[in-house]
Amino acid sequence: MSDFPHTDVLIAGGGFAGLTCARALAERGIAVALLERKKAAGIGMHTTGIIVRECADEFAVPETLTRKVTDVRLYAPSLRHVHLQSPDYFFLTTDTPGLMRHLSDEAVKAGATIHYDTAYESGKPEGDRISVNNGAFSCRFLIGADGPRSKVADDFLLGQNTQFLLGAEAEYEGLPLDDNNAFYCFLDQKLAHGYLGWVIPGVGVAQVGLAQRMPRRPDIDAFVARMKDVFDFSQAKVAARRGGLIPCGGLVQPFARGNVILLGDSAGIVSPLTAGGIHTALHYGKVLGETIANYMAHGGEHPAQLLARIYPRFYLKLGLRKGYETLAPNWLLDAILTNPLFTGLAGNVFFKKKNLK
Repeated sequence: MSDFPHTDVLIAGGGFAGLTCARALAERGIAVALLERKKAAGIGMHTTGIIVRECADEFAVPETLTRKVTDVRLYAPSLRHVHLQSPDYFFLTTDTPGLMRHLSDEAVKAGATIHYDTAYESGKPEGDRISVNNGAFSCRFLIGADGPRSKVADDFLLGQNTQFLLGAEAEYEGLPLDDNNAFYCFLDQKLAHGYLGWVIPGVGVAQVGLAQRMPRRPDIDAFVARMKDVFDFSQAKVAARRGGLIPCGGLVQPFARGNVILLGDSAGIVSPLTAGGIHTALHYGKVLGETIANYMAHGGEHPAQLLARIYPRFYLKLGLRKGYETLAPNWLLDAILTNPLFTGLAGNVFFKKKNLK
């Protein structure tokens, strides 16, 4: 039994979305508690932790936890490649466990209570409040930020993610890169159907990974073997591994019912085209926290109604994803790699302002 079972807002899940929402609420004087099944912040990571420039512009990230990458080398299945650049764009790779500890510390400093080693197990309405974990906690608002397969969504009959990429990544120490300023991306519908493989300089390591459209599963060993003519893995050692599901079907419906609202991966607000979800998690986590605080203080538009107007639908990106999965076999990717129309489109995908919609 918690010493503080009643709270204004309870958040299930301590990822990017949940921690940012918790901080925004606490900064505005709202009593907020967060339940996270992991024993501590930053362990058991599932994300690559790559941040786009717009996210870095909106949220302050400690420089000690990041590394800037500005160029892209895009490889066809034949391993021919083109070099893409933009004068004013960059990506940040991150010490992702360190970044999660930073976000957790910031939320706690703002006044949020975080219960680690405490999973969200169940919830149900009880009068004007919501009972969680058989009465161990209760709240006025329940935020489901508990991942691609949300238990909150299941308990409250909300929309569920049904389309996924499955990603796998290894961090390598001692892997030499010809260009330490490049994001190496590999198109190959056999090894990375529906997405791509990548090698990118991280913070003290090189991040090597790939993702496939489920039900296919990524095989990092096969990917590394394919890359033997591009990188020298002979002296490289694996320092860490991670992987997980990436929703790619767009916004789930319904994403809210009463005062229960889904956020982040649980809501499906991940780009179906690029699989980027950190910026949307941070941005809408902050927006939702601010909106709930305003609603509790002043009334007016319900937070779920606001999100219904501003949550991204990704209609164009869903169409582009379907086209890439079905209309881009390896032979075609090899043939069009250096075509100006293709390189222009690729440049827009990588460098064009990352619209949250």
